[in-house]
This record gives sequence, structure tokens and C-alpha cells, in this order.
Amino acid sequence: MKKSFMFLILIILSIFLFISQPGFTQASYQEVESVNRVGTTAAQFLKITAGARPVGMGGAYTALSTDILSVFWNPGGLSRVIGNGEAIFNHSEWLAETDYDIGAFSLNLGRFGAVGAHIISFRTPEELVRTVELPEGTGQTWDANMVSLGVSYALNLTNRFSIGLTGKYIQEKIFNAVARGGAVDLGIMYDTPLKNLTLGAAITNFGTKMKLDGRDIFINHDPVQEPGAVNEVPGQYRMDSYDIPLNLRFGLSYRAIQTDYIQFVAAVDGVQPNDNSEYLNAGAELGVRNIVFLRAGYKSLFMKNSEQGLTFGAGIRYDVVGSSLKFDFGWADFGRLKNVQFVSFAIRY
Repeated sequence: MKKSFMFLILIILSIFLFISQPGFTQASYQEVESVNRVGTTAAQFLKITAGARPVGMGGAYTALSTDILSVFWNPGGLSRVIGNGEAIFNHSEWLAETDYDIGAFSLNLGRFGAVGAHIISFRTPEELVRTVELPEGTGQTWDANMVSLGVSYALNLTNRFSIGLTGKYIQEKIFNAVARGGAVDLGIMYDTPLKNLTLGAAITNFGTKMKLDGRDIFINHDPVQEPGAVNEVPGQYRMDSYDIPLNLRFGLSYRAIQTDYIQFVAAVDGVQPNDNSEYLNAGAELGVRNIVFLRAGYKSLFMKNSEQGLTFGAGIRYDVVGSSLKFDFGWADFGRLKNVQFVSFAIRY
């Protein structure tokens, strides 16, 4: 039994390492230092940090995902949620007056594992449609809406090792043009033999390409542009297909202090995206009586030309009969783009 389990772990780790190779990613990039991959993927809203607690810890959450946020970070931790399950709602006024919201819930199935579902919504405010001829507006308005819907399943294979999978549908809508795609996430959590040290690994957004389509790409074209010639030839803009932001993350978390009065945990994530350089996230959390929490971290360390950096957060937990309520706040610096704040409310039932 032990040999079979170790063989399974080796197979899973081999899958992670194989997919992390440059030639296997959704887009093959020449390994040249001068090549910049920024801006080469669609569905950029999938890269926003999900949840106020992970924001406060600098995005170092792959090995800490033992709550409902695991459906966004590492589905392998979903089966470790305490109780019957958990639900969460998070809101953030993102950059440039956009809105970012997430919602999720989970249900424990005992020895059969756990299931969960989530939604991500990203919206821009309505704006007037302006043209060269009508710079004050045509009377129409436009906006952009992005959404991701997903379902997750996780199972504890042993008391130390768990694995999870998420499947999701992704849609981007800009005015009258729509792009759709699908993706899967795969995650594992492993409590190492070293006391209080946990390893997490996750592949997120491994899926299809996305391509905008809709009535806005169709035009009437004047190929000759001369009097008397045909000037109403139906045509359309040529749209390309783009990968979604694939990420490979490895994380470590260490619970340095775990008493009734003080809890302290530190975490670090190594991230390899398919549309940027590799980077590290690091963070720590201090808990007092497991009720009040203070957090700090640093995001995107070693990423080239990054505007992200310091993060802070706080939280409060209130236990009632048979359930637990959690309120969390996260703040992240974005340099020249100022900062963003996240607010989360979760209930464990």
C-alpha cells in the first residue's frame, strides 16, 4: 500500500514537472531573454488574487488553501475544510473603477471527499460609444463583462495527502463581441514529515484558447475607394485566438507557533506563468486567540517591471454554535496604479 501511494505521488509530480516545460505550455515561446510574453493571453481577470486573506499574505496561498478559497487556489485543499462546508463572498473595487467579485461554497462528503462550486465576475462601468464623427457619443453605451463558473472535487487519499480537480467555463464579453473557453485546475496538498510544514502545488487555467466573435467584427468595406466602384463589400476583422493565463505554482507553509493564545504561519509561493517571468510571493499571518488576525506580504518578487509589492491585511473570526463567521480585509500596493482593497465574508457551517 505504501509503495503504491509513493508511486502515485511520483506520477502526479511528474505531471506537474512535465507540464511546466516550455514546450508543453499552451503557447510555445522561444527561450530568448529579450522575448517579452506580457499581454499574450486572454481572460486576464483570472490572474487577480482571489480572497482578502490571500491578498494580505502577498498571494502566498498554495500551501495554505484549506478553506473554501481552495477552489480558486489549490483544489487539493478543498477536502480539508473543517465541518460540513464553507461559503464565501468577496468584493473589490479593482483598478480603473472596475468591480471584481467572487463567490463560492463547498460541501463535505465524508470519506467520499468534498465538492464545491464558484463564480468569478469582473465588470467595467458603462461608457458612451464615441466615434470620429460623433466624439460626444452616438447615443449607445458599451461595457465589458467577464465571468468564470467552476465546479471542484477533492479527496483525501491519506491523512497527509490530498488531491483535487476543478473544471470551469470562461467567458469574456466586450460590447457585442464574446469569447468563450474552458479550463481545468489540478492541485495537491501534502503534510510533510517535518512537523507543521505543508507542501502545495497547483496547475491553474490549463485549457482552450479564446477568440472574440460577434456582430462587431463584421464591416462594410470599400476595397477600391473610387467613385462609381462597388463600395459596400461585406467584410470582417480577422480575429486571433489567444491562450488563457496558465500558472504553475509550488508553495510551502510553516506553522511556527500554534498555541491557544498565539498562532503564526509563514508561506511562500513560486509561480511560473505562461505570459510573464517567474516570481515569488511571500507572506505571514499572526493570530491572537484564533480570533484576530494580522497579515503582511510581498507580491511578485523578482517579476520584471512589476507594479505590485507590499500587501497588508486583517481579519476577525467569530464562532457561534455549529458554525464560524469570518471577516477579512486585504490591501495591495500597485505602485503608479495606486492600490486596491478586498473585503471578504465567509461562513463555515
